[in-house]
Amino acid sequence: MGQKIMDKHSNQRNKGSGYEILARRYLEQAGLLFHSANVVLRGGEIDIVMRDGGIWVFVEVRFRNDAAFGGAAASIVYTKQRRLCHAAAVWLAGHGASFDTSPCRFDVIAITGNQIEWFPNAFNTKFTPGRKFYRKPNQ
Repeated sequence: MGQKIMDKHSNQRNKGSGYEILARRYLEQAGLLFHSANVVLRGGEIDIVMRDGGIWVFVEVRFRNDAAFGGAAASIVYTKQRRLCHAAAVWLAGHGASFDTSPCRFDVIAITGNQIEWFPNAFNTKFTPGRKFYRKPNQ
């Protein structure tokens, strides 16, 4: 019985890795350059780190089978955004940078069923609870 639980988690992890590879290829075709994947840091994980010119891009990849309950994009709530921003701050600090010294953005790749959507600059470090994605004014 314990083996089945491990297999289930392993299968979910493998499935997630497959979607992250799909997201990476999608972004590479759009011109972004891959840096790293599955970066585990104190307080969080970053699915993919990429470069878009001189900008660091922290990518969250989400998959849902269907659009029930809002689909993949709707699953990135305020607390998840906050954790991603914290993880990115730790990652930047480890690379001698910060939000103040290095341009960066947070992108989302939402895969719902067979549909892939890219939300560049989906949210930022200024939080508004209760909103799916917070965008800077005039964007």
